[in-house]
This record gives sequence, C-alpha cells and structure tokens, in this order.
Amino acid sequence: MDITIEGHVAAGFEPVRDIFAEFWEDIEVGASCCALHQGEIVVDIWGGFKSPEMTTLWQSDTLINVYSTTKGMASLAIAILFDEGLIDYDEKVIAYWPEFGAEGKQDVTVGQLLSHQAGLCGVETKLEVADLYDFDKMVNLLAAQKPLWEPGTAVGYHAITWGYLPGELVRRITGKTLGQYFREKVAEPLGADFYIGLPDSEMSRCGTLIGPNRARKKPRMTEVPKMPDLYPISLQNPSIAPYRDASSDVWRRAEIAAANGQANARGIARIYAALANGGLLNGTKIISPEAIAESRKLEVDGEMDLVVGVPVRRARGFMLNIEGAYGPFNDSFGHGGAGGSSGFADPHNNVGFGYAMNQMQADAAATPRSMKLVECLYQCIDNI
Repeated sequence: MDITIEGHVAAGFEPVRDIFAEFWEDIEVGASCCALHQGEIVVDIWGGFKSPEMTTLWQSDTLINVYSTTKGMASLAIAILFDEGLIDYDEKVIAYWPEFGAEGKQDVTVGQLLSHQAGLCGVETKLEVADLYDFDKMVNLLAAQKPLWEPGTAVGYHAITWGYLPGELVRRITGKTLGQYFREKVAEPLGADFYIGLPDSEMSRCGTLIGPNRARKKPRMTEVPKMPDLYPISLQNPSIAPYRDASSDVWRRAEIAAANGQANARGIARIYAALANGGLLNGTKIISPEAIAESRKLEVDGEMDLVVGVPVRRARGFMLNIEGAYGPFNDSFGHGGAGGSSGFADPHNNVGFGYAMNQMQADAAATPRSMKLVECLYQCIDNI
C-alpha cells in the first residue's frame, strides 16, 4: 500500500521511519510511533487511515483504544498515591477497601492485587459488555467473588477485572475516579494525549479498531495452542468485539482502566519518558524516583501465567521486560495491549516509547510490530 509517513525523526533515526513504513506492505492501516531519548523527541511519526474503509487519514493527534496499555497508566496513578503517602504496596487491600476481604481475600496486599495474584481474573457471574460500564456493579462483584486460586500462590492475567481494582482504591482514598486522578496528576501536567474516560469533545479524533479477522492479509496457518482453563473467565466473560464494542462512544466514555484508554503514541511516550527520567520531563515532575522504584519492584519472576499460559515478569501493575519487548535491558518496564499497542520506560538509556495502531495483530506467530520498531530504535541509539 502506498502511504505517506508524516511527522519527523531525528538524524540517525531514519531507519525507524523506514521500518514503520514497511508495515503497510503487510496489514497496517493506521498507526503512530513516538520515542524520546534523553528527554528529546527522536521519533514522532504517523500514517495511514483512521477507518477500515481507508477513507479518512490518520492525523497527528488521532486517538485509538490501546487496550491493556492502559494498565501501565493506572499503575502510575497508584504509584503517585504511594508517593503522596496515601497507599502502601505492602498493606492489605482491606485497609482501604474493607468489603474486599470477603471469601478469603482478607490478606491480599496491594502489591499482590496489582500484580495479578489475587485470584480475581474473572467473576463467576455471567456478564454482558454493558455490565462493564457499571463501575459500582463490577466493584461489588469483585469484592464478593471467591478467589479462583489461593491469593499470593500463583499469577493469572486479570484482563478486564484488573481495572476496577486500582480504580476502586483510588476512589476510596481520594474520592476521585481513577481517570480524573490520572488526568490531574499525569496527563495534564505532561501535556500527554492519554485518556481513561474520554470526554465527548475528543470523540471526533478517535480511530476505529480493526479486529485480527478483518486484516487485509490472512495470517499463516499455524496450530492454535490450547489455552488454560481460566482463559475464558478472564477474556471471554464477556467477549469484547473490537469494532462493535471497543470502538463505540459508550466504551470510550467509560473508565475501564484495564482496557479502554484512548491515546496516541506521542501521549504514551511522553509519560514513559518522564518515568525513564526519574519522574521529570521538560521541567515538570509528576513522581519521585523513589516511588517509581517501588512501583516497579519485582512481584512475579518468570512464573507461568494461569490465564494466558506463558511465563511473565510483573511488578506492581507494570510489566517488566521479557524477551526484549522493551529493549535490551531487564530494568525496562511498561505495558502492552491486545493487538499490538505498547509503551515502556527504559531508565538505563532514558528512553520513553509508544506505539498505537488500529489494525490488531493478525498472525500470532509473527514478531509484533512494536518489537520491530523497538529493535530498530536501539540499533539507532547504539549508532549515534
């Protein structure tokens, strides 16, 4: 597909733009990529189309649903609460949310809760997508739910339910929603284009997600691995359709801090650039280095995830680098989203990175597009 890549790259980072452009030879429809190095923007590019029909161009400020990349932003909100002395990762959740202790969850710590060890990857109540917009209903269901394994003994991805857990902690402690708290403490101070709960005034900027089954090219035929028994309760109760559900205005307005952030690569990268630089970006400080260190302390080290069936490294909400997803250094941290969006901070090299797109990954066996960009980015850094 012949498209024009807009934006700019710094001298020495042209190969990142070239790799980015090559994605349209495969299945890319619309996307943005941004990276900051040592506090300076070295990559800020976008291209393609906002819609599956390929009639409306992707713009500099186009927003797209980034699914679980949102979890990194909610993790940051909790880290700021810690920085303000309002929460302790080692404290029991019931100190802030007493009702949470039902059905044997009374000893779950905040750190365990955020690192997917609480046994709440789903609820046994049959859910519809509309239920996800009812924050109080979801919070009450999770407080009443019996853990699906003994908390603290295993890890299992809380794909959707996770968002209500830090969301309720923020509400109990501050009286604000997580989206409001994040906006006031992070997005507005940094001028970062990232929303958890999108106002109507920004709806026109949104692109439309395209599911893997709608990709322009069919994926290679590979054997589909059998997923663990907990996969359906975490990711299919309810099933969320990229176009019908996750591209709807009602989804965008909601605050589901596990899965419905609206952002672009520049917004993601600016936030992680601040975290890579000890909490400071262009003179604006959002968090202390000490609080960042606490938020990325190792909670799960290579254990097999009971939901997705792969080994994971998890901090207190953030994902820790594994298999080079966040560059070559183990101390990098961030979060990725279903279909391919990604963001991370690399304190070693002072790098903040973001990638956001509307065409979800179609070939599960293929190298994620974000990883190709990250590998190229670090080659450029090594060469400058």
